[in-house]
Amino acid sequence: MAASVLGFGTTAPAADIKEVQMLHWWTSGGEAAALNVLKQDLGKEGYVWKDVPVAGGGGAGAMTTLKAMVAAGNPPTASQILGYFALDYAEAGKLGDITALATKEGWAKVIPTALQKFTTTNGKWDTVPVNIHSVNWIWLNKAVMEKIGGTEPKTFDDFVALLDKAKAAGVVPLALGGQPWQEATMFDSVIASTGGIEFYKKAIIDLDETALKSDTMKKSFDNLAKLRSYTDPNYAGRDWNLATAMVIRGDALVQVMGDWAKGEFRAANKEAGKDFICYRFPGTDGAVIYNTDMFAFFNVPADRKAAQTALADAAMSKSFQSAFNVIKGSVPARMDVPDTDFDMCGKKGIADVKSANASGKFVGSLAQNYAQPPAVAAAYDDVVTKFFHGEIKTSDVAVTELIKAINNAK
Repeated sequence: MAASVLGFGTTAPAADIKEVQMLHWWTSGGEAAALNVLKQDLGKEGYVWKDVPVAGGGGAGAMTTLKAMVAAGNPPTASQILGYFALDYAEAGKLGDITALATKEGWAKVIPTALQKFTTTNGKWDTVPVNIHSVNWIWLNKAVMEKIGGTEPKTFDDFVALLDKAKAAGVVPLALGGQPWQEATMFDSVIASTGGIEFYKKAIIDLDETALKSDTMKKSFDNLAKLRSYTDPNYAGRDWNLATAMVIRGDALVQVMGDWAKGEFRAANKEAGKDFICYRFPGTDGAVIYNTDMFAFFNVPADRKAAQTALADAAMSKSFQSAFNVIKGSVPARMDVPDTDFDMCGKKGIADVKSANASGKFVGSLAQNYAQPPAVAAAYDDVVTKFFHGEIKTSDVAVTELIKAINNAK
């Protein structure tokens, strides 16, 4: 028997290593089930999957682990990553090159142009998007909604009235995990709802100081404070999927969360339209505030490059993009994947991406690292969470602190 088993003090064989080492933070039930699709696809090609899971919904822990692996000269085959983190590694010359595959498969024609800013460096492909998530969704328990006589909220005021109905019925109105990234993710939607998508672009994408210090931004903070009053006393520090579970069980009416929440409903065998309802965050219909999970491919030794190509190819196949996103709750990053296998929320998500892309209402989420570099996103998260938890007392102060924090982070 050849001495070729890795990790037991033997040297690797000269042949390609049939192992895929994947760093990610997909540790909840719905996420793990979605990732399993990729493991199975690669298993059929003879690749052994080596999982490097780092728990934590926002990915901060995973990024710390990744930094240490890259610094030690031992990068994974690929890592789940968010936009600006990928750009940082690309600019530092740490990413590999999968351009030959991208060109052969024609990815530039099927991936939204906005996403290609994060998948290529100087025309060279080094990252692939496996989905398009959007954060401006609300998820409601249908039985609770019917019990309180609720209807779809079209405006923010409608939403507040609906939450009041839930409160009066003795149900937790708003399931929330009190973590900075979750509160900031909800605030993305609140800003777009309060000021409209053009205001969101000005304030969040352009960082226009007039917009940032405007009465509209102050009102956005006031609206966020209103939502805080509908959470339960134990929200602080709760993981996002535990908040989703509250809605699944009927302990809470609604969660404001990206469409990864739908993966949890699916994992609990719940059906869209029957057990739960999805609406765009009131006041944001027609817009998509997106983030996307990407796989970044690092510089690896020659004998690990075939594994990278196999992983990239599998992740970008139409069959995987459909099967994975049906489970994950997101929609395909490829715009040529049919919506046949998707539920009503998925079909709406796919249609929304196409129309928002065409109308200029496809915009990056600041909380999810697709509107600004990580330092600015972190500054935003920090101010939002301090306001949400009462450390910053008024919207006037919040606006001042936000401008100061963003300017310091630039």
